[in-house]
Amino acid sequence: MDKVRIDKWLWSVRIFKSRTLATDACREGKVKLNGEEVKASQMIQVGDVLEVRKDGFNMRYQVLQLIEKRVGAPLAQVCYEDLTPAEELNKYKDWFVGKAGAEYREKGSGRPTKKERREIDEFKNWAK
Repeated sequence: MDKVRIDKWLWSVRIFKSRTLATDACREGKVKLNGEEVKASQMIQVGDVLEVRKDGFNMRYQVLQLIEKRVGAPLAQVCYEDLTPAEELNKYKDWFVGKAGAEYREKGSGRPTKKERREIDEFKNWAK
């Protein structure tokens, strides 16, 4: 196996939760291969450098191994080298660490109504 589709590889090494998300990121120009925007069908090979913009963070990865099937996290981590700059990693850690705890709803209030659900979603999207 010399080459693999970029969307398939991003999904299989667990950078994206689903292949659809990986494909959409490529389509929206959030994935660059060696500095060039790519389509989801672009083939990658060992040694390529990927820049992925995800959740407002710019991540950089170098391809070390090619895989097509999704594997467990320990196996996936040996397939790439994280080249993300330290300041970008610190930005990610600062953003993630110490955030609010689990969401809480009063006991006995039941499931949110459709209107409440929309308000919750709107609030969460505003907070981003």
